[in-house]
Amino acid sequence: MKAVRFHELGGPEVLRYEDIPTPTPGEGQVLVRHEAVGVNFKDTYERSGAYKVALPFTTGGEAGGVVEAVGSGVSSIKKGQRIVYQGTGGAYADYATVAATKVMPVPDGLDVKLATASFLQGLTAHYLCTSTFPLQAGQTCLVHAGAGGVGLLLTQMAKLRGATVITTVSTAEKEALSRAAGADHVIRYTEVDFLPEVERITGGAGLPVVYDSVGKDTFDRSLDCLAPRGYLVLFGQSSGRVAPVDPQTLNAKGSLFLTRPTLGSYTATADELRWRSLELFGWMRDGKLNVRIGLELPLAKAAEAHRALEGRQTTGKVVLVP
Repeated sequence: MKAVRFHELGGPEVLRYEDIPTPTPGEGQVLVRHEAVGVNFKDTYERSGAYKVALPFTTGGEAGGVVEAVGSGVSSIKKGQRIVYQGTGGAYADYATVAATKVMPVPDGLDVKLATASFLQGLTAHYLCTSTFPLQAGQTCLVHAGAGGVGLLLTQMAKLRGATVITTVSTAEKEALSRAAGADHVIRYTEVDFLPEVERITGGAGLPVVYDSVGKDTFDRSLDCLAPRGYLVLFGQSSGRVAPVDPQTLNAKGSLFLTRPTLGSYTATADELRWRSLELFGWMRDGKLNVRIGLELPLAKAAEAHRALEGRQTTGKVVLVP
């Protein structure tokens, strides 16, 4: 089968489209023939060395397709079933073996490609606004990278919960996408500083929560956007890693909370994964949640996808098709 691997760390140019053996499912596993592979910033962190992996490495932690074979001990998933999964490596390939407990069936009437495009980022948006900081009706939040994959989904989910949403974006095109997702206020950070804009919108009261996937470039001012006892939810680092933080800073700025969550901690049990997945897919089927695929490329062009993602040239979800 074909797979995209890297044998050394570096830029997108280290990604190689090459032949490797097709895997065989072991006990408790299923073999999935991929129809779509999701591209995420984590993939670029592994490729660059920001996250340590053993070389050579097939990156990718999210895909969807059809179950081609079932290993021993698996009864919950059947051959021929359409499924999606996230949270494992090796997705940049025609096939992958996955633990049966990690896969979720795709409901009838929902396209596998859309289910894949929504899965990791949709589950992320879900835990952010329902669990990390459970938004309540009438509250206001700030979502950085509002036209990105998580940003568009998080905005829609926040609106479903009755919140007012402020987003930051870089261009007029991205502003239009963010507003279409339901954002009440959109700040073009390339033209104005988002901090005084947040102060103006909130009348100086500050925010109960900021959802920040950007990291280094936004972190300090995100803290300054918060009301006393507010939450900074740092769930990504697209601009780079945040410098070490003195806990006294949180005290001085109003007894603030800082958390660095990860999806694995919020899908730690099969029941929790099922709850989040069913709610996500239900909103999609009911037309309450729109999933945007902003860039679709063949698997062989994974390097091009990484360049677009790291260059902030994408909106919505980036998908590779084997």
